[in-house]
Amino acid sequence: MTLWETEDTAPPGPVALRPDDRLAGSRAKIRPPFSLDPTLCLYSPQDNVDALDHPRVRAFWRFIADDYEPDLPPGRAIALLVPCTKHKPYPTSLEHRRINAALLAAGFRPTGGVPIPERLLDVLDEDEDPAVLDASPLVGRERVVHRFVVSEPLGLVPYEFVYTWRGEPSVAASYDDPGLFEHRGTSVAPWRSDCTAVPGPRPGRWRWGDNERAAYVEMHNALSRQLRRALGRLQDRYERRIAWVAPGLTHRSFLAASADRRRDGIAAFRVARGRRLPLVGVNDLVPGLVEIHPTRAETQDAIRRLRSRLARDDPAISAAAVHAAYARGGGGATPLALPELLEVLVDLVAA
Repeated sequence: MTLWETEDTAPPGPVALRPDDRLAGSRAKIRPPFSLDPTLCLYSPQDNVDALDHPRVRAFWRFIADDYEPDLPPGRAIALLVPCTKHKPYPTSLEHRRINAALLAAGFRPTGGVPIPERLLDVLDEDEDPAVLDASPLVGRERVVHRFVVSEPLGLVPYEFVYTWRGEPSVAASYDDPGLFEHRGTSVAPWRSDCTAVPGPRPGRWRWGDNERAAYVEMHNALSRQLRRALGRLQDRYERRIAWVAPGLTHRSFLAASADRRRDGIAAFRVARGRRLPLVGVNDLVPGLVEIHPTRAETQDAIRRLRSRLARDDPAISAAAVHAAYARGGGGATPLALPELLEVLVDLVAA
């Protein structure tokens, strides 16, 4: 019996009362030539817990936890963990393209060996280097940067498997999982018999009930254990394991230890049926396994530098406008793609 039994914007409008009504929005997030697996549309925490028994998810978890071995060129290897994204495959997202472009500009180049599906090139702007879509390890500055994605519901996704896995389109390119983002107010499945969410004060927005909160804790901690299991087994392959995850979002919570939660204002538990259910992160299970960035100090410094840059064009720019630009990552992305923060990332991997 599960506990709940006895850095993307929310879609506009009300939450549909049938899963089929949400499929069009889910399909739009998958870039051709890839296609959505309708059985991997996870719209609520309960859907996520169910996904632990999905054959494709279960097979991927088992492979990454027990059998996966990275194939890396010689050099000081760094594991770089980045968040999953609304659009799949992940490298086509604006956030990943900007992260990858910053690494390319800093002198890191793909090793090759992971073909880029030709139709994905259509997402690029005219001046973008197609290498931002290359999913192979990066080499430069006597280092090897091996990228991973922190994913709900897949746990840890090596970048070389974002397009294909075992000779077929990857499960990482065919799912939609908005179901763990409580703040959106749409991460519910009202058609489920175990739904306890209630309509919120705004039309189309819901508040989680006991079942949603308990299922969130169950899935959160299962993902943390999966990440710990995979990263712990592979930790000796890497000189450093750096996570580039936004403050306040679920990806950071999967990794954070209790001290990180207190410092960064990340929730330490959820309350369901009068019980405090603790949230456990990777660094609780293996202290220091992952370095988590950007830190609060790095973020505050980036905002100061952003303010100075924007003030060159508008000396009277308001603090609200600066924070709005920060939230959009400088335009249409997330804070992780902000140029001032990407300078921090480059310094981290090059150190």
